[in-house]
Amino acid sequence: MKVKTKINYKAIIICNYFFAFVIIYLSNITFSHSKIEISINDGISEALPVAISEFNGDNLDSIEFGAKIKEVLVNDLENSGLFRIIDNEAFLEMPAFTKTPVFTNWRTINANMLLVTKVNLDRENNFVNVSYKLYDTFKEKEVENGEYKIVTDGWRRIAHKIANSIYKKFLGVEGYFDSRIIFISEKGDEKNRIKRLAIMDQDGANFKFLTNGNELTLSPRFDPKSQRIAFMSYKNRKQPPKVYILDLETGEQDLIGDMSGMTFAPYFAPDNNHVIMSLAKRGTTNIYEIDLNSRIKKELTSSSGGIDTSPSYSPDGNSILFNSDRAGARSQIYTMDRNGSNINRVSKGEGSYRTPTWSPDGKWIAFTKILSGNFYIGIMKPDGSDERLLTSSWLEEGPSWGPNSRTIIFSRQKRTGENKLYAIDIDGNNERLFYSPTNGSQPSWSAHLN
Repeated sequence: MKVKTKINYKAIIICNYFFAFVIIYLSNITFSHSKIEISINDGISEALPVAISEFNGDNLDSIEFGAKIKEVLVNDLENSGLFRIIDNEAFLEMPAFTKTPVFTNWRTINANMLLVTKVNLDRENNFVNVSYKLYDTFKEKEVENGEYKIVTDGWRRIAHKIANSIYKKFLGVEGYFDSRIIFISEKGDEKNRIKRLAIMDQDGANFKFLTNGNELTLSPRFDPKSQRIAFMSYKNRKQPPKVYILDLETGEQDLIGDMSGMTFAPYFAPDNNHVIMSLAKRGTTNIYEIDLNSRIKKELTSSSGGIDTSPSYSPDGNSILFNSDRAGARSQIYTMDRNGSNINRVSKGEGSYRTPTWSPDGKWIAFTKILSGNFYIGIMKPDGSDERLLTSSWLEEGPSWGPNSRTIIFSRQKRTGENKLYAIDIDGNNERLFYSPTNGSQPSWSAHLN
C-alpha cells in the first residue's frame, strides 16, 4: 500500500529560518564568557588570566636577563592576589614582538590579555632596554606599548612598571608595584625585642636596615615627594623620645621635634615643607605643625588633660585628620582646617577609633577600630559615611595606603607577640600576608617612585 505523505512546507520554511538564525548567531559569538569587566569598588571573585610571553632578545645574555625581569613581573601580579599567569606550556603559538598574534589562540586558553616583550642588554654601557606590547585578546587589538631604559642595577623597576601598566588596564587605576615600604623590623621575644627602622621594595627586595637597633624607633612615615623619612626615636636615653627626619640619599638625620616633652606620630605635608606631629607633656597630648625651613612651631590643638594625636594631612594639604578623646573615654576621628580651626567629629559608630589617614586620592579615610575587645582595619568617607570594616583580629593597627588608593597595608600581632605585615583591598577582599624578610609593624607605603 502506498502511503501519501502530506508535507508541511510552512513548517519546513520556519525550521530553515530557525537553523539559519542559529548558525549566524553562533558564527558571530566571540566566546567572551571569560572576559571580566572590573569596578575597583567591587569584589573580584577569581584571579584574572594573563599570558606573558618569554622576554626575548637578540642574544642569549639578553634572553637570560629577560627571564629575571619576567620572574619579578609574574611575582608582582600573582602576589597582588588579582592575577593568574597562564603557564607557557598552554600556549598555542609562540608570539613574536614584530608580529600580531592570532587572537583566537589566546582566547581559547582564556587569556584576557597577552604581553609580548623584547630585551636589549648592553653590558658595555651598563643599561638594559625593554620594549613591550600589551594586547586585549577580546578586542583583538594592542591596547598599550612602552619602552623602559634603565641602568642595569635598576632592572627590577622595569618589571614593576610593566606590572603597573597591566594592573591599570584591568582595574582602571595605577598599580602599586614601583614603590617602597618602611616599617619597624622586629626581632627577639617580647622581653628582649630589638626594633629597627627598615626599608624594602614592595615585593621585599632591596631590604636594608636604616638604624642599628641601639635605640628604639617607632612611627615612621614617608615624605610623599622626596627621599625622606620622619620617625620617632629614643636616641637620647636621658630625654623623652623625639621626632627626626632621615634623608635616604645622604643618610643625614635631623632633629625636628625638639620640644619639651615627647614628640611622636609625625606626618609630612603634601608641600614637603611642613611636618605635623603630637606632643605629649604633663598628661596632655596636642598637635603641632613645624615649618621645616623656619623651624617655627605652631600649636593646632589645645586640649587640657586630653589626647589629640595621630594627625595626617588631606591630599590637598588644607585639612588635618586626627583622633581624640575630647568627647569621652573612647577616641574618635576629627577633622580640622590647616590652621587648627573648624574642628568637626567624623566617626559616628560605636567603639574607639585610632590612626586615621587619608587615601592619596582623598576619597577615603582608613583607620584602626577597637570594638568589643577586637581590633579592626576599616575605611569610611571623609564625612564619616559608608563605614566599612575590612579586617578583624586579636590585635591589628596602623593602616597605610598604597599609592593607588586601592590597597592598604597594616600590621597584625598574634597572641604569641609576633607581628606580621598584611595587605587588603578596599573592597574587603584579597587579604594576604605581605612579604617582608623580617617580622614587622607600623608600615608606611611610599608614593610611586620617580
